[in-house]
Amino acid sequence: MFSVASRLLRATKHCPKGLLEPTRMFSISAIRTEGLQLNSLDTFTEEENMFRDSVKRFAVDIVGPKVREMDEKESMDPTIIQGLFEQGLMGIETSAEHGGAEASFVSAIIAIEELAKIDPSVSVMCDVHNTLVNTILRKYGTKEQQDKWLPLLSESQLGSFCLSEPVSGSDAFALQTRAKKDGDHWVINGSKMWITNSHEAEIFLIFANVDPSKGYKGITCFIATKEMGVQIAKKEEKLGIRASSTCTLNFDDLRIPAENIIGGEGKGYKLAIEILNEGRIGIAAQMLGLAQGAFDKAVPYTYQRTQFGQPIGTFQGMQFQIAEAAVKLETARLLTYNAARRKEEGRSFTKEAAMAKYWASQVAQHVSGSAIEWCGGVGFTRETGIEKFWRDSKIGAIYEGTSNIQLQTIAKFIQQEYSR
Repeated sequence: MFSVASRLLRATKHCPKGLLEPTRMFSISAIRTEGLQLNSLDTFTEEENMFRDSVKRFAVDIVGPKVREMDEKESMDPTIIQGLFEQGLMGIETSAEHGGAEASFVSAIIAIEELAKIDPSVSVMCDVHNTLVNTILRKYGTKEQQDKWLPLLSESQLGSFCLSEPVSGSDAFALQTRAKKDGDHWVINGSKMWITNSHEAEIFLIFANVDPSKGYKGITCFIATKEMGVQIAKKEEKLGIRASSTCTLNFDDLRIPAENIIGGEGKGYKLAIEILNEGRIGIAAQMLGLAQGAFDKAVPYTYQRTQFGQPIGTFQGMQFQIAEAAVKLETARLLTYNAARRKEEGRSFTKEAAMAKYWASQVAQHVSGSAIEWCGGVGFTRETGIEKFWRDSKIGAIYEGTSNIQLQTIAKFIQQEYSR
């Protein structure tokens, strides 16, 4: 501790020269500098630790028994959605005034990680609802919009973020959905694709261009409800995260009140860019939790399974693989929580979010794939659930910005720093 080190150094001033020379105390580090608290990245507040324990219990006790059934049916159990609302996990950062938990952004990341250890499908549903839908309304919604929509999103109605289209994936701002003014309403025509939560959602944030002549500066964000006429079309049959719905949406003369524009006309592109940076930390947390879940299931088996007279986990080749996976998990964890803390502190975090999302998705694929191999034939079966983690991991390198997009973002920051 800093105070201990100070006393030791002060003591040397009163000792005869040569008897006790001041020495560098390498095992003692100062933890306070000018009132700044310096902690390791795995230090959490008491509230955050309690929150983690609560989410973990819900994930293990409530979600766990339904994971395989939901995966095989490719459908989210309604009781899971209801449970998420009842546990306060659908309004984590939302104020208590609006029915939320009024917790930290890091708490949201903790929830996403813990849920992903059991089922990444449930995790991404919670992630999109919190880090994208809720955040847009909290940051850019008017007081009237917040008072109307946030209590619903905190307590009962699932939200969906509608940006991607058939012709606009990584090039998100090439979207073709249009909105035209008609009196005190806007009329939206077009379609969206790859929309998470869309099958179960009641509230939709739809991005449409109100003035194509302005390019991306015409993109605007609208709030809509299913009752207004949002058409849920094709539901995708996916390799992984099967219980999480991913659908195509159609809008045929969808009429939305003018008061349902968020952030102002032409500001949708700005909202999307800023919110997706936060969302990438959420996906990093999902991939981190997924990798840890696979690790936690597979490693104990390696010490139970005996071959050639000893547990397979005690063979040096296996030990090295397990150790390497543990190191990769730790690096993904540090990147993820560093990005989350920077965001919470109001510091720049775009590069850090891209790094966390890129690396965590790589680690998830590596660790979950290795976990299958460590368990041999048992790992390849559906009974253990380990193979599901690998199937679920593949999406991490695709949604909310592909791995190449993350690398491009990181490279731009490097270029800015070194080309001055």
